[in-house]
Amino acid sequence: MNGRVFVIGLGLIGGSLALSIKNNHPHCTIIGFDIAEKNKKLGKMLGVIDDCVDTLEDGAEEADLIIIATPVRQAEMMIEKLAQMPLKNDVLVTDVGSTKGKVVEKSRLLQEKGITFIGGHPMAGSHKSGVSASKALLFENAFYLLTPEETVDKNSVQLLMNWLSGTRAKFLVVSPEEHDLLTGVISHLPHIVAASLVHQADDVAKSNELVTRLAAGGFRDITRIASSSPAMWRDILLHNKTVLLELLDKWTKEMEKVKTLIKTEEADEIFDYFQVAKNVRDELPQNQKGAIPAFYDLYVDVPDYPGIISEVTGFLAKENISITNIRIIETREEIYGVLVISFQTEEDRKRAQACIAAYSTYETSIG
Repeated sequence: MNGRVFVIGLGLIGGSLALSIKNNHPHCTIIGFDIAEKNKKLGKMLGVIDDCVDTLEDGAEEADLIIIATPVRQAEMMIEKLAQMPLKNDVLVTDVGSTKGKVVEKSRLLQEKGITFIGGHPMAGSHKSGVSASKALLFENAFYLLTPEETVDKNSVQLLMNWLSGTRAKFLVVSPEEHDLLTGVISHLPHIVAASLVHQADDVAKSNELVTRLAAGGFRDITRIASSSPAMWRDILLHNKTVLLELLDKWTKEMEKVKTLIKTEEADEIFDYFQVAKNVRDELPQNQKGAIPAFYDLYVDVPDYPGIISEVTGFLAKENISITNIRIIETREEIYGVLVISFQTEEDRKRAQACIAAYSTYETSIG
């Protein structure tokens, strides 16, 4: 495909989309814009974009595809500004936000001018951020939700998929309302719960310092998503307010149910509660990208001696295997500890497991 693509927001998502389009449509021109000058310069230097502009007008007016790769609140502002510009009649405008209701509602400003807007949400991410972390295949095998309104022509949806085909994502077309319900259940509410667990632990830690020491293991793992961007989650909660208030009401009732089971010592019912949860959880798809970026952890039993981390990472370096995080837990003098290494993909974890087995006798396991 030929044409001009304008990417607003040169972070991880915007940069990765730019690369995927560039690789699959080498004859198109990718123009970038970001409020941070360093992001524009870095994006051009790394070849993520072909050129950058200083104003929205300079990038938007001749664009065939405009991608708004900013947080949701900024996306609304971008739509308002684009609606005031003389855009091409056949331009496609899309976004990448985690909520769709308010953004699609705002997009009606564009529709009033005959401009087609199709909401989008690539459900993939990384433990790294910024344009320098951009990867052309960041979205490979990830779900990419598109949320066109009923008035949007199906040919326009197909055209957008063609533009984005280099992502190698799995496209799903849903309504904006269904999108916000789905992401509320499997992403937004879990982030709230994780944050609340951290708050509760911190409150108890004020009177018992052992909480912080013991939380370094499993508790830290199950609350990882609480480390996400506070600004992003503030915006998401406010944008998905209606859905989340309903889900929180249901969550409160669920916790009251558990509370009652404990209070009345209903042993069989408590067992069934956890058994059903286990069964449902065990049936969830494995090795598949979802709304929350997966953590591919490898647990390595290692002796506690100086240099053990550099030794193991040296094995991985020989095979050019990248890691996203590494830490040691439960180490004591003269006994084995556990080295937890995180990878970005399941493939990298499998390669790492084989690599460590080839270079050492250390036992490994998948968490």
